[in-house]
Amino acid sequence: QVQLVESGGGLVQAGGSPRLSCAASGRTFSSWNMGWFRQAPGKDRDFVAAIEWSGGTEYADSVKGRFAISRDNAKNTVYLQMNSLKPEDTAVYYCAQDRLPFGRTVRRAAADFGSWGQGTQVTVSS
Repeated sequence: QVQLVESGGGLVQAGGSPRLSCAASGRTFSSWNMGWFRQAPGKDRDFVAAIEWSGGTEYADSVKGRFAISRDNAKNTVYLQMNSLKPEDTAVYYCAQDRLPFGRTVRRAAADFGSWGQGTQVTVSS
């Protein structure tokens, strides 16, 4: 199994541009699709972005054009660069790994991801 640890969250001014990191250890990282999800108070856990093992990406409409997901296989790390943050971006952000290696498509459903980090809080002040 893989272990995932998120970092980079905190209190951010509206319009800020923090970068979240997710460090993976355990099974081979480079062969798995990776995703970011977020959960606001009283809300469901929602898809944010995902990246294929081969580099293809997909984004939720709410963050398209503002957020960018990337990965560095040499560091076993996936990133979420967040730009132009809004108060409605406030949530706990979770890193996740797909259940199977060498995924042929980028998936959005939380049930398709079998390993999760503990989450990192991002709070955007207005």
